[in-house]
Amino acid sequence: MTRKGDVDEDKRATLRRFAALGAASPFARFGDSGSESDAPDAIAGYVSAHPGTHFSKLRDDLKLGTGEAQHHLHRLENEGVVASQKDGDYRRYFPAGQFTEFEQVALGYLRRSTARGMLVTLLRRPDVTASELASELDVSRPTVSNYAADLESAGLLSREDGYAVTEPETVLTLLIRYADSFGDDVAALAGEADSLLRYDP
Repeated sequence: MTRKGDVDEDKRATLRRFAALGAASPFARFGDSGSESDAPDAIAGYVSAHPGTHFSKLRDDLKLGTGEAQHHLHRLENEGVVASQKDGDYRRYFPAGQFTEFEQVALGYLRRSTARGMLVTLLRRPDVTASELASELDVSRPTVSNYAADLESAGLLSREDGYAVTEPETVLTLLIRYADSFGDDVAALAGEADSLLRYDP
């Protein structure tokens, strides 16, 4: 049986780990605010390491209460440390001033497993078909079509002649830079980066 003290200590350890990232971040401007909580620094550190994260994921990973997370995020937004944007049913968070609008949209889609899987597969195999994508990702063809339409609307995918990632170098750079926050499929991709980048001399 898990005791309350164990839960509290686990939460403190998690907050301290991400607070170290937040305190080292150039976006940390609130060290003299008088707060004794590690939560603001931890949130800043978490957002810095997981840009494009949504509220529920941040709250759960940092083991914060809903009200506590909302309070600190609101404060950090007001102080210009983090920024957010609405993405369908989600609100996604980013270090303030660090990403272009395209990069924010891309990171939002890269935080969705199916969309990320499609983009990763297309970076690896630009000539892959919709049927092959469905098989590779273990989803239906209609699911691939629906995500492809969303990605096209977002400016991340072209469907003029098959499927093609519209800014492959930017998407690949984001995947590699934040590979640890995306999972094993992207960690493996990082090792292939040199062969996937295409240059026009």
